[in-house]
Amino acid sequence: MAWTQIEVDVADGIATITLNRPEKMNAYTPVMMREIIAAMDDMDADDAVRAVIFTGSGDRAFCAGADLTPEDGSGPFSSDRPDADLSDEIVRDGGGRLTLRLFNSTKPLIAACNGVAVGVGATMQLAMDIRLAADSARYGFVFARRGIVPEACSSWFLPKIVGIQQALEWTYTGRIFDAAEAKEGGLVRSVHPQGDLMDAAQALAREIADNTSAVTIAMTRAMMWRLSAADHPMMAHRVDSRAIYRMSKAPDAAEGVRSFLEKRAPDFPGRPSGDMPDFYPWWDEPGYE
Repeated sequence: MAWTQIEVDVADGIATITLNRPEKMNAYTPVMMREIIAAMDDMDADDAVRAVIFTGSGDRAFCAGADLTPEDGSGPFSSDRPDADLSDEIVRDGGGRLTLRLFNSTKPLIAACNGVAVGVGATMQLAMDIRLAADSARYGFVFARRGIVPEACSSWFLPKIVGIQQALEWTYTGRIFDAAEAKEGGLVRSVHPQGDLMDAAQALAREIADNTSAVTIAMTRAMMWRLSAADHPMMAHRVDSRAIYRMSKAPDAAEGVRSFLEKRAPDFPGRPSGDMPDFYPWWDEPGYE
């Protein structure tokens, strides 16, 4: 696919997806949404990719939110076409379409927030697994100041990451806050000088890629995101019991033990595209209704 609003680079098992509209501070559009989703389809299909880093072009912005002045003259938040009812596909939020795709990724996702991240620029990062920030980063869940509500499934993601009190404060006030507050509030894992941000993100991705089983990471990602919201820990017990039973008999487990005893780096043969446990996925994916 020829990318027009993102850039995709894959090197030595690490993919970097760069939001690439610097003249618009990487503002989000339906085109960008479709391109990121297509890129994620490519990443999940490629067993050589072990982690994906997201960042923004330039040093001003990760993503300054939805493009409020779309080139086609349409409304910035929803389709101008009449909808039949609220279950119509036209109604669906574009940020949510993206975060749902990120949620279903089999690869670990790392956000390297290099500047301003407001609106969907902030909420899209919630579906990523680990968030790093430049010291120049600024965040804002600004929806109450625009007369709309938090989107991109953030009412599900944000409280899980930072707790309900912090989520409510940031969404009630809609204020812009800096990277230090983001770290204190639990939104980001670490803050780095602008020039060191990508090196830190690459080092984290490299640690995952060089030392872990890709099948284990894909299973762990699904288990952590899906089972932490289950009604009872028995749901987790069922899945992890089945996973350990199946995976303990697979080549990756043998290699994990052997490499440990031989004091060497592991070389796991398992591939998420074909070697997931036979009960995966264990859930029924809901549709939009």
